[in-house]
Amino acid sequence: MKVELWEGDLTCLAVDALVNAANSSLLGGGGVDGAIHRAAGPELLAACRQLGGCPTGEARLTPGFRLPARYVIHTVGPVWQGGGRGEAELLAACYRNSLALAERHGLETIAFPAISCGIYGYPPEQAAAIALAELRRPRPDDSSLRQALLVAFSADMAALYRRLLDA
Repeated sequence: MKVELWEGDLTCLAVDALVNAANSSLLGGGGVDGAIHRAAGPELLAACRQLGGCPTGEARLTPGFRLPARYVIHTVGPVWQGGGRGEAELLAACYRNSLALAERHGLETIAFPAISCGIYGYPPEQAAAIALAELRRPRPDDSSLRQALLVAFSADMAALYRRLLDA
């Protein structure tokens, strides 16, 4: 699977799946979550209500509705509490479970925001390193995934991803 950087608005990408950095209710919120819900339309909220939430580190799939992406994979990142409460493993699980869910549905392209780096307060450098480690893990031989995009909304996050991708 090829891992690439894309700087800009996640909701504009015509990929098989956008990953939503959701809250555990899956009913919308601020940041990436709110932007995805607004762009997808009210059908996304209705579909999320049927899922009954999502625990931290797990992932759920809905159609993309009005988004150019076919699907939305909702994952709940950890809230940063200093790093001693399993945050790194939970964040890694967000990436692993999102990738596995995409593979179960035969998807080829997936786009990830910087999970937990907004209001959840995860230090961007640490979060980016975890994201890259998970995305660079070897995929199963029969994996459908061909491309993963790390989407940076800010120039600072793009520079961080670029530095880590080039290392």
